[in-house]
Amino acid sequence: MSSLALDRVETPSQDTRRWVLENGQSDEAVNRIVSAPLLQRHKWTWRTWWIAFAVSGAMTVMMIVSASWLLIRGVGVWGNNTTVVWGFGIANYVWWIGIGNAGTLISSMLLLMRQHWRASINRFAEAMTLFAASIAGLFPILHLGRPLYFYWLTPYPNTMLLWPQWRSALIWDFWAILSYLLFSIVFWYVGLIPDLATLRDRARSALPRKIYGAFALGWRGSARHWHFYEVYHKAMAALAVPLVVSLHSVVGLDFAASLMPGWAETIFPPYFVVGAMYSGFAMVVVLAALVRWGFRMQPIITVNHFDVMAKVMLMASIVMGLSYATEWFDAWYGGDHAERSMLTFMFSGSYSPIYFIMLFCNVLAPQAFWLAAARRSVAAVFVIAVIINVGMWLERLLIILNTLSHTHLPSMRHLFFPTIWDWTLLFGSLGFFAFMFLIFVRLVPSVSMHEVRHILHEGERP
Repeated sequence: MSSLALDRVETPSQDTRRWVLENGQSDEAVNRIVSAPLLQRHKWTWRTWWIAFAVSGAMTVMMIVSASWLLIRGVGVWGNNTTVVWGFGIANYVWWIGIGNAGTLISSMLLLMRQHWRASINRFAEAMTLFAASIAGLFPILHLGRPLYFYWLTPYPNTMLLWPQWRSALIWDFWAILSYLLFSIVFWYVGLIPDLATLRDRARSALPRKIYGAFALGWRGSARHWHFYEVYHKAMAALAVPLVVSLHSVVGLDFAASLMPGWAETIFPPYFVVGAMYSGFAMVVVLAALVRWGFRMQPIITVNHFDVMAKVMLMASIVMGLSYATEWFDAWYGGDHAERSMLTFMFSGSYSPIYFIMLFCNVLAPQAFWLAAARRSVAAVFVIAVIINVGMWLERLLIILNTLSHTHLPSMRHLFFPTIWDWTLLFGSLGFFAFMFLIFVRLVPSVSMHEVRHILHEGERP
């Protein structure tokens, strides 16, 4: 290798320490920056947090009222009709479960690929999984005509002579979401233990010391503790990737297992997995920007993090564009009249303006990330991430509306018109997500201190 090539090789120190600014490149600096909002409350203003907490609390109340009215009056309060039997409820479910899938998937894949920059984002990405998956699990229950019988989805002793229909993808959904949620809780909590021990040791009053100490489970940071921790974390990460892929593939099969035009496609399982990663990464960017700004974590969540996440979203937008093009080509090349009619309806039907907005949000807007200036602007990456999330929700909605509004039988074709209760439940779920996330950042470290310290020590190795 020539000397010029050697000059271009990035040393381990350069590779690891470029993810942390100079004023955060020590163990004490990392601990101080992350723990200050939690332990030094007399020096920290929580005014913005309280405002956000009040707004999200009000939106959560709106969600509770909307869900209560739905349970009292039935699904007729939504815009669903005899043709479009799925509407906002299932679209919200698919969108939230996609965001929920991405948190653990991102953390696990980056851990297995030894990407050092994950240390600054994995904690709230995994927390995002818990909150989003919990919200997603509510929507199929709310969508049932008789939600009190939701337990029919689970196998139980056959005393009522009623076994679940195992050929239904909804049964697969139930078990996939339940197993994934339990897995994510364990994965997230064990990764939190070393930082809880750090807060225990840094707490100056007895009550926080006892609370954090109880949840730290006696962690002392011994070589034995770290050995078991590393083995566990990598093993769980290796299990998480196929679990997440299988989960969102099952969600895709909710549609692909049918015979409806536009749904019966083999591309749906991988298409849904990529879409989940895409929307999830966009949500991680939104949360990273807010945590960085709200808790003054610029030394730990740097511009380099937004640069690399923008590159990931750019690649995902290209894959999504290829997926859309594949759908169009298959519908045309297959020669089926119903599929070609569906393709025409997508581009020229009643929902076509929404479809073009979706294409702009998911495919065209992220192309700005070809420019380094856009990737390295936190504001630009934040705005485009929000646009992507809007586009991905529109995609989930249009997957349902285009097909159900344009079925095989022309006399059964009806459009969907959302009601106020559709919108209140959607925005209420966003408020509920923000409500839970705000509680999370108030009680536990939003950035993994021990992993940031680890990459700093990696950089010190010769």
